[in-house]
Amino acid sequence: MPILLRPVARPLFAGVFLALMTVGLAAFAQNAESDTEEVVPFALPQAGPFKPADIDIENNEAITNWFRSAHANAAAEAFRHWDDEGEVQPACATCHSGEGFRDFHGLDGTPAGVVDGPINTGGVVDCGTCHNAGLAQIEDVTLPSGVVHPVTGVEASCLTCHQGRAAGATVAGATTGMADDEPNGELKFINPHYATAAATWLGGYGAAGYHYDGKEYSGRFFHARPVASCNSCHEPHTLEVEFEPCLTCHEANAPEDIRIARQSYDGSGNTGVGIVSDITANAQLLLELLRDYTDEVVGAPVIYDGNRYPYFFADANGDGEIDMNAEGRPIPYDSWTPRSLRTAFNWKLVTADPGNFAHNPAYSLELLYDSIEDLGEPLGIDMDELNLLR
Repeated sequence: MPILLRPVARPLFAGVFLALMTVGLAAFAQNAESDTEEVVPFALPQAGPFKPADIDIENNEAITNWFRSAHANAAAEAFRHWDDEGEVQPACATCHSGEGFRDFHGLDGTPAGVVDGPINTGGVVDCGTCHNAGLAQIEDVTLPSGVVHPVTGVEASCLTCHQGRAAGATVAGATTGMADDEPNGELKFINPHYATAAATWLGGYGAAGYHYDGKEYSGRFFHARPVASCNSCHEPHTLEVEFEPCLTCHEANAPEDIRIARQSYDGSGNTGVGIVSDITANAQLLLELLRDYTDEVVGAPVIYDGNRYPYFFADANGDGEIDMNAEGRPIPYDSWTPRSLRTAFNWKLVTADPGNFAHNPAYSLELLYDSIEDLGEPLGIDMDELNLLR
């Protein structure tokens, strides 16, 4: 008996329809040839046309959440910076393009550990950055400090791109053998980069900051279980912080309100606010001391502008305005001393992670305290009078 079929109106579903037909007809034929008279019934799908809204996509919610995250913002500078060049620079492609990430880790079949390129512009941190099956084969990630940290699964994605691009060892190497307070025109600001959450989280163990001789630093910040990984706190697709687990142990209205200590670290004596307040206050003090140091000790004032690289600019006449060259461009600061460079690096490392108060508050406070103490020496500041705690 012939079977009359209506063609599916939408090509998108032709393959699905054909597959169902194949299975159904195979079952019919198998039963026709069997020794029994039992016939297994089967149903043909309703003929089209079909509408996308009628199709249940299992990961539709995840895709929607990802689409509104910073990882998917194709219009952001983080993904548009190289448009004029036509391709993403290899040094940047690992974290500023899913294609570059897969290239760096060899997930595209190329050698691991280097971006072979060229990497096309227009890419974002796509699904394949965190869901590639090859992530299971990545066993460790090397940090800028040289520390090799073991990873499992999607941790490879998080720690590859949120570790920063420089460490205290980078600063130490650049200033070896130089007098602490002698300006050197060859020194340039060393930028730890942005969103350095993993660098903060791993603390002294990861050695992201400039560590002063004779000082001990808090290691990786082990939170209470089950808050023990990036995905424990951040919804993996929206990247938003899931605050509800915090309420298991903390009484607060927001993560920023959480305080992990009963003493004041910024000298204010106010323990009724979140620990982020102490970190912010000490970071502001450090930046002010850096300005005082470049003005009073070095004799070459500096101005910080977080909106344009390399962030620190010259103010030779001390009028509070950034010096401009003949082309009207800002003049980068070129009177760095080893002391100012290492303190500026620590300041930038701490402030480059807006979640420092949650990722590793102890390590953040230690780096700030030691840097304040470092600048305080030539400025004649008595640390006891500041009433700060390390």
